[in-house]
Amino acid sequence: MTISGIERLEFGVTDPALCSQFLRDFGLTESIPSQLFTTQSGAQLSVHDIASPHLPPAFEKGSTLRRMSWAVADATALESLAKQLQDYPGTSWQGSELQCIDPNGLTLRFVLSKQHEVSTNTPALNQWGDIRRIDQPSPVYEQASPINIGHVVFFVDDLAAMEKFYCEQLGFHVSDRYRNRAVFLRSRQRGQHHDLFLLHRPEHARGLNHVAFNVRDIHEVIGGGIAMNRREWSTFIGPGRHPISSAYFWYVHSPLGGAFEYYTNDDYLTEQWQPRTLDYSLAAFTEWGIAGGIDYQTRRQRQQEQP
Repeated sequence: MTISGIERLEFGVTDPALCSQFLRDFGLTESIPSQLFTTQSGAQLSVHDIASPHLPPAFEKGSTLRRMSWAVADATALESLAKQLQDYPGTSWQGSELQCIDPNGLTLRFVLSKQHEVSTNTPALNQWGDIRRIDQPSPVYEQASPINIGHVVFFVDDLAAMEKFYCEQLGFHVSDRYRNRAVFLRSRQRGQHHDLFLLHRPEHARGLNHVAFNVRDIHEVIGGGIAMNRREWSTFIGPGRHPISSAYFWYVHSPLGGAFEYYTNDDYLTEQWQPRTLDYSLAAFTEWGIAGGIDYQTRRQRQQEQP
């Protein structure tokens, strides 16, 4: 079976107009009908009123993700997935799309991908002994334009059940894990470090943690984050770097629930990769990070208000 990535995210929110403005500012393209947004690749994100009858039940209170659609390459892959899930409780066809509910209570769909390849003109990095950018400056971005939806992170009640479901039923691969705390999963054997990150914290109920979007390079991570600060969306943390995936990041608090992340430069893994089991620590999560982001006026660390 072949799940190629994230195709569509559907949110139920208390303030659709505010959330739509957030997504426009974040760099997504609004389509007709309104409140449907796309990345450069064509991955979709839709915004609905929290009481919309078109959405399945929520797996947590408040504004949050209500349905997540995974992309498959073709009809043969979709039929293969249907056979794999035929004995799984709650599996059904919704028109031409296959649907089920994962052990965390989130509704999933599996759909034929409509995304397309994205070609970007991204100047190379110059590193010692590996000079690739000559007579060309690095870019400065006024805002970000996300390429695709890279991964989603959830708080989960039962980590073992979720890992078993995604690996045994859907064919995901373990990339790395934090001992007794979390697991990073990728949908393809060859692909970016993770499409899904499952996090168990006994003091935190199940729900959405964040949604992450790929951008071209570290300069676009910075440009996107500063642009969001300029539009008065608050930063959770960033810029910074995750040592476990090598990715540079910037997280912004989102009115849709959780946070939204710009990221780039994550590791690309193959069948030769051996998953690591690490003890969770602050250093394991973030090699370095700036709380509150960078102020767009001073270009210095944003000063946090004192309580």
